[in-house]
Amino acid sequence: MITVNPDGKIMVRRCLVTLRPFRLFVLGIGFFSLCFLMTSLGGQFSARRPGDSPFTIRTEVMGGPESRGVLRKMSDLLELMVKRMDTLARLENSSELHRAAGEGRFALDRLPAGPGLMERIQAIAQNVSDIAVKVDQILRHSLLLHSKVSEGRRDQCDAPSDPKFPDCSGKVEWMRARWTSDPCYAFFGVDGTECSFLIYLSEVEWFCPPLPWRNQTATRRAPKPLPKVQAVFRSNLSHLLELMGSGKESLIFMKKRTKRFTAQWALAAQRLAQKLGGVRRDQKQILVHIGFLTEESGDVFSPRVLKGGPLGEMVQWADILAALYVLGHGLRITVSLKELQSNLGVPPGRGNCPLTMPLPFDLIYTDYHGLQQMKQHMGLSFRKYRCRIRVIDTFGTEPAYNHEEYATLHGYRTNWGYWNLNPKQFMTMFPHTPDNSFMGFVSEELNETEKQLIKDGKASKMAVVYGKEASIWKLQGKEKFLSILNKYMEIHGTVYYESQRPPEVPAFVKNHGLLPQPEFQQLLRKAKLFIGFGFPYEGPAPLEAIANGCVFLQSRFSPPHSSLNHEFFRGKPTSREVFSQHPYAENFIGKPHVWTVDYNNSEEFEAAIQAIMTTQVDPYLPYEYTCEGMLERIHAYIQHQDFCAAPGPAPPGTRAPQSPFILAPNATHLEWARNASLAPGAWPPAHSLRAWLAAAGRACTDACLDHGLICEPSFFPFLNSQDAFQKLQVPCDGIESEMNHLYPAFAQPGQECFLQKEPLLFSCAGSSTKYRRLCPCRDFRKGQVALCQDCL
Repeated sequence: MITVNPDGKIMVRRCLVTLRPFRLFVLGIGFFSLCFLMTSLGGQFSARRPGDSPFTIRTEVMGGPESRGVLRKMSDLLELMVKRMDTLARLENSSELHRAAGEGRFALDRLPAGPGLMERIQAIAQNVSDIAVKVDQILRHSLLLHSKVSEGRRDQCDAPSDPKFPDCSGKVEWMRARWTSDPCYAFFGVDGTECSFLIYLSEVEWFCPPLPWRNQTATRRAPKPLPKVQAVFRSNLSHLLELMGSGKESLIFMKKRTKRFTAQWALAAQRLAQKLGGVRRDQKQILVHIGFLTEESGDVFSPRVLKGGPLGEMVQWADILAALYVLGHGLRITVSLKELQSNLGVPPGRGNCPLTMPLPFDLIYTDYHGLQQMKQHMGLSFRKYRCRIRVIDTFGTEPAYNHEEYATLHGYRTNWGYWNLNPKQFMTMFPHTPDNSFMGFVSEELNETEKQLIKDGKASKMAVVYGKEASIWKLQGKEKFLSILNKYMEIHGTVYYESQRPPEVPAFVKNHGLLPQPEFQQLLRKAKLFIGFGFPYEGPAPLEAIANGCVFLQSRFSPPHSSLNHEFFRGKPTSREVFSQHPYAENFIGKPHVWTVDYNNSEEFEAAIQAIMTTQVDPYLPYEYTCEGMLERIHAYIQHQDFCAAPGPAPPGTRAPQSPFILAPNATHLEWARNASLAPGAWPPAHSLRAWLAAAGRACTDACLDHGLICEPSFFPFLNSQDAFQKLQVPCDGIESEMNHLYPAFAQPGQECFLQKEPLLFSCAGSSTKYRRLCPCRDFRKGQVALCQDCL
């Protein structure tokens, strides 16, 4: 049986009796009138509300004194009506006559003196009627005025024919058919009318000319740039650790690394500050978007941090964040798509519209995943602001893969290329691709006391294997060379496992499991040898081992690994051939710290082990991988690299009034003439240029290295002329300009010289037996190949 609370019964009965018909009538009129006024006149109370579309033609019908008086009177009447309705609502129903009479008289006594209750209700109804008449008059006046304005501007909303805006009419046609395809168009005020199309295409996008009848002061203007603030070196990284956030294992790893290197960053900042002296450094506002850590990209790295997964990318990103922060720049860090959209000002929709505001960042550091996300959500703003983007790209992107049209036509298109950026906007982990900028990372730098302690504590017969994942130990033939190594040294591994020893690891290997970074460093400090199995390629661990006094032994690849014969490189935007597991260690460090041998040749391998056991090495770290070296390099990039304001090169074949080149005394190459004026704004400085004609089949990267120099692609425009060939005494029977990443070059046979037609295709990489390439080279600072002698 259901019971009912007596108090509840009384409450319901009171409500039903209280809301008598005439009170419902008055309440309904009041509510209806209020809603009508809000919806009809809400847009008239101000000329522009914050959320209004910039394209709404708002007629100022409420601007005069009479109109304002009407609104005030209407507002006062509504307020009085609401107060009286509130008073009436408090009266009790007539079923409780005695108490209701007393309370009712008390309530009525509080009403202002005047006619009775019914008369007041009639007066309210009459006032509402008067308000409706006034509203009707105002709306009629507004519609009449709006129709006159529209009639007068109808002929001004046709797509203009302006040769400066050739795409305008086509874009208007597109908008007619597709403006509803993305909600962002409605967000910017597009409503299906011709005028809204033209206003959008002229004021939000830039395909149509400004409309003369538009109030140009109302259109969006870029805010005045903030006054420039001088960047000041920082030594306390606690705020950076807060900016990095938490919640992901990858971020936790990066923060631990940054915290561990705090003292070294602080010391490096002091040294660089002394080196730069009084050089003014403007503080940049920088967005760092780590795309591969976003959920939208899959974030395959974070779950593997504690399971032996690759850490190279996280090592590099942690060091990039630290370097930018220590240099004194303003940082914003995002690791989610939502954060990215919020910081960029992405409008709601599907990403076809430009940003809602000018980009508030001078530079954006991201990766290929982040680059793709920005392109999807920035609309036309991506094309406008892409010159500010720097792409952290481990293995590099060669110009032939970067140029979309050329890559498509000549078979260089991959999943990661065709962005049409300046190739120097791609920043690599090692300086293997001069067409890109070398970003790098840092390793721990030891003082002399620490170095001596390491040398004294070395175990001469201890080796550590490079490979934390069991899959790396599946290399065929490893038992053969590991058994040889086992005759001379005790072998240690750091392979991740959960409960059982990985079967891929031989029984004679002492496996420590996955070690935290500090414990792994201690293991390296004891070991004599750090041996690689051929994978992973170009990671940070070999440099860390060498910095801790180990000899690094690696496999020589024959034939070299590339996208043509190895799955790992397939699809990457580079044709680079890799001759060993770590080409930088082989080419820039070498013996006695690095030994590269053929693991398939047992005699060569065993001889190398015997020689290493008798070789004494000190801990060694190249300057460019110290904290100071990385700060120096990134400072130079921020200070001098400007891909937005850089002037375009002269058309191919254009001759300067006076050639800046002279033939070197030994007649082997060109040099910048001492009396020639320097190219304004050129960086690296043009006087560091040395131009060589490479042998047939030789890439400019290798041709410059043959002479102890570095290929410098920014110098190509200076050489892209017939004058350069003539100065080198090259017999050109003909001159042609074409799109080819090997040009400028001299063709044999045929005696024909070819110039580059597309500046984005200037490339240090690439070779052909048909061509002798004209190569721009430069000097470099000791231990810092990214910078020339005068680049600071």
